Amino acid sequence: MPPIPLDKQQVLDLYFLEHRAKLLDLAAFLDRYDRAGGAGDFRIEVFREAVKILSEDAPERARRGQEAFSDHSIEPIPTAPGKGAVGAQPPAKSGGTPSDAETSDSNGRGAL
Repeated sequence: MPPIPLDKQQVLDLYFLEHRAKLLDLAAFLDRYDRAGGAGDFRIEVFREAVKILSEDAPERARRGQEAFSDHSIEPIPTAPGKGAVGAQPPAKSGGTPSDAETSDSNGRGAL
């Protein structure tokens, strides 16, 4: 027999405090970022877009939020710009691939 789905009150009773803490953690991260010095980064723009998606009253927020971070290109690139993933897709230049500057940290190393 399949499990009986929870009603809205049960979902809140079970998960509200856990996710309240996660939301406050995200808010603290954004506050730290905003107070920090230095140049901006494309990842924070993607992050802010995903936060907007979470606020929408529309279905499939998890899928759409994940897609905000995803690489939607279909053509392979000739070589990887670095060893590590950066967690979000850099904006494409006119050539369609990110530049070394877009995928390097402030010390010129490959993406973090």
